[in-house]
Amino acid sequence: MRLFTLLAGLVVLLGNCALAQSVDNLELKTALLRSVENQYASLQSMSDEIWRYAETALHESQSSELLADYAARQGFRVVRGIAGMPTAFIASFGAGRPVIGIVGEYDALPRLSQAATTTRQPLQPDAPGHGCGHNLYGVASLAAATAIKQLMEAGKLQGTIHYFGTPAEESIGGKTYMARDGLFSDLDVMVSWHPDSTTRIDVSGSQAMVETTVAFSGTASHAAFDPWNGRSALDGLELFTHSLNLLREHVRPSVRIHYSIIDGGGAPNVVPATASASVWIRDTEIDSVMQLLERMQVMAKGAAMAANVTTETRLVSGTYNMLNNKEAAKIAHANMLWLGPITYTDAETTFAIELQTAMGVPPAGLNGQPAPLELEKTAVEGGSTDLADVSWIVPTLDINVTTAPVDIPWHSWGVVASSGMSIGHRGMHYAAQVLGTTMIDLYQSPAAIDAINAEFREDTSGFAYRAYVPDGPPPLPEDR
Repeated sequence: MRLFTLLAGLVVLLGNCALAQSVDNLELKTALLRSVENQYASLQSMSDEIWRYAETALHESQSSELLADYAARQGFRVVRGIAGMPTAFIASFGAGRPVIGIVGEYDALPRLSQAATTTRQPLQPDAPGHGCGHNLYGVASLAAATAIKQLMEAGKLQGTIHYFGTPAEESIGGKTYMARDGLFSDLDVMVSWHPDSTTRIDVSGSQAMVETTVAFSGTASHAAFDPWNGRSALDGLELFTHSLNLLREHVRPSVRIHYSIIDGGGAPNVVPATASASVWIRDTEIDSVMQLLERMQVMAKGAAMAANVTTETRLVSGTYNMLNNKEAAKIAHANMLWLGPITYTDAETTFAIELQTAMGVPPAGLNGQPAPLELEKTAVEGGSTDLADVSWIVPTLDINVTTAPVDIPWHSWGVVASSGMSIGHRGMHYAAQVLGTTMIDLYQSPAAIDAINAEFREDTSGFAYRAYVPDGPPPLPEDR
């Protein structure tokens, strides 16, 4: 009964919209919600398995296999090992246009192992954990794709659905290599979501980013017997990192510069012949990042000259700033409002408050209420994603769904805990519903897809995509 009440509400909600859908769409959405519900036990099981696997970038062999095998059992055509990455795959169904893609991620983060508890309890010391909720991400997207496939199979929708299993978002950016290989070029629209502590349509975007390794090479010698015969690569590195820290005062407030020393020499009694750092530069636009990269390279050369050593800057990866599509956002937001808020049990609210207290943030509980749609771009939040590269190739919708308590630090053990229990499961279920109902609207409305693509063409006029990754295949774990 609640489904039909919701469906009737959507008719009223969309009645004054230029892209209002027919009653048939409401019937299709009812069927889709039932499909997601019927899959729920499998979804929860897969999510928890991926949570336990907690495999980091390009090591996601079990997680990828679990999702790809599920897709194959559902009747998708599955192609594995795409774009040179064994843990990447595409699951497809249907034929003809429109062609809609949906993204799934499943990589974990290092050293965040955690039980689904409100106090810090690693399952295994220094092991990985899903501190970004990707165990929920890949599963929800696949559930939505499966529900769409079932409607196509029943002859109720026409077109093609592609599920992209995309590894290594937290590291090299698997989607960037897939973009470089042209795997998104035939899509009409791409849809995606991400776990969050709020439920909203993402219109703020993300930061562009470039990751490099800055290496210095010198000459080894005995640090006490004949240090004058040595040329310290570490001296060059220290001069370089000092200059990076000075640079922070002379950049826009939106810029972020991070580095970690990955080779600081060996024994203290040896003048080090090698030293290197991993450096990330971020800003709101890719052009600014590239300008800062050039400046950084000049600083590295200056530091090398001062230390009488040599230096080399090697590109590791780079991503664009996210290009959000307002026309797609309107459709997804209408479906969020129709579905209403995510509701929680008293036990889940208590869990959230205890977790917030343990992590030192206000005990505000959970917020499953869809946020108002703000189409004007607000301040860009910190963080980068390889989904941004996709957004410059095909119109891309990105939504956030609550899977963790309010203000919990992201990439933390608190997110791991929430992602491994019912709070995360509820968000996963809701995300599948929003994505699926939104795709129905897209498949059923050529006018909607035309409007989305018209906005995209205007936003990308004169732009030519370039992937900021090194030449050659992706660096697999054994190569790194």
